[in-house]
Amino acid sequence: MPRARLGSRLGFILLSAGCAIGIGNVWRFPYMAGQNGGAIFVVIYLICLAALGIPAMTMEFAMGRAAQKSIVKLYDEIEPKKSKWHIHGKVCFAGNVILMMFYTTVAGWMLYYFVKMIKGDFVAASSEAVGEQFGNMLSNPGPMILFVGIVVAMGFFVCAGGVAERLEVVTKWMMIALMAIMVILVINSFRMDGAAEGLKFFLVPSVEKVKEAGLAKVVLGALNQSFFTLSIGMGSMAIFGSYIGKQRSLLGESVNVAVLDTIIAIASGLIIFPTCFSYGVEVSSGPSLIFVTLPNIFANMPGGRIWGAMFFLFMSFAALSTVFAVFENIISCTLDITKLSRKKACIIDGILMFLLSLPCVLGFNVWSKFEPFAEGSGIMDLEDFIVSNLILPIGCIIFIIFCTSKYGWGWKKFLEEANEGRGLKIAKWLRPYMAYVMPVIIAIVLIVGLINFDFG
Repeated sequence: MPRARLGSRLGFILLSAGCAIGIGNVWRFPYMAGQNGGAIFVVIYLICLAALGIPAMTMEFAMGRAAQKSIVKLYDEIEPKKSKWHIHGKVCFAGNVILMMFYTTVAGWMLYYFVKMIKGDFVAASSEAVGEQFGNMLSNPGPMILFVGIVVAMGFFVCAGGVAERLEVVTKWMMIALMAIMVILVINSFRMDGAAEGLKFFLVPSVEKVKEAGLAKVVLGALNQSFFTLSIGMGSMAIFGSYIGKQRSLLGESVNVAVLDTIIAIASGLIIFPTCFSYGVEVSSGPSLIFVTLPNIFANMPGGRIWGAMFFLFMSFAALSTVFAVFENIISCTLDITKLSRKKACIIDGILMFLLSLPCVLGFNVWSKFEPFAEGSGIMDLEDFIVSNLILPIGCIIFIIFCTSKYGWGWKKFLEEANEGRGLKIAKWLRPYMAYVMPVIIAIVLIVGLINFDFG
């Protein structure tokens, strides 16, 4: 069966960016920037992104394009004979599945709140009532299971139609709509009374905040965010490398994806902080920001029902773009393993993915007594820990060693693949940095993340 192909370069960039753009762009990056020196943090983050995220992404793209396979079979095509690198491909496949086991729940939350905003459930609601609605959603598995089912069905329906025929087309329009909504929301936030204070908190350089947090903590935070924002380390980018031709070199494409990802992250802060400061609400990070703080503001804002619906549509598109991209990775792995037709693979994967998503949903209610870490932790925390704290950083180190070591694919072969076509090239003299410095930096991120994790 001939390898699927994307119809355009734009489709490749938007699909890859859609995979990278996720909920962390909205509820983590703006908060980290605001708390860690504003523009100083943003500049350090951009440096880390250029020094770490973009080269690592280029490696994933190059491996995928050279092998023309999904991550589960990728190593088999380009690893040295009788080596064991292919074992990592199976771990990556598992990582994609585990990611979707909890990410479908988060995407379901976004759709659910979009519907609630459209219905006007938050109009004139008190702060306590808004907070209770999030708690009620978590404690009631019925609606969550329904919306997880909708997310899974949407994802596999889109992927079943083919890479270029449906996945690329849907993702293109969804990403364009996401950016259009983002621009409208940014303009609206700039018109609010407290916009200047919010923008000052987010973007004005603050040496005092850097001193307060500690320079080492700020740099490590920027390193951590730049690494995890692109979801590198489990082959979720390699699949799109396998769907493109050789016309463009891969470093330039990685830069394009990283730029789009960063624009969404910064724009999220431009939406959130002016809004929070205008209504005198303390800025928080994580789910409470999205599902308690902002709905409280929308409930008391003129036209809040419309602005709230637009915001959660924006969030739904951000979440679904990741779901579609990772589902495609899972389907491609299934196709490479079983040789089933795409539609049959989508039906089987869809049923399994729905069932595997249920433990996360039930972890907030029926199985809430299961606390794998600190008190209050649940199944989602366990699944997130496995992917974010283990599979991604360790996987990225393995990719780097494979691409730069003579015991793996090797620097020469990687360089030839990455630099083929028009565009930015990776210089030969970068090998010492990419082979020795990058793995050490990622190892530090891995160790610090494990040390700081609250195991209870």
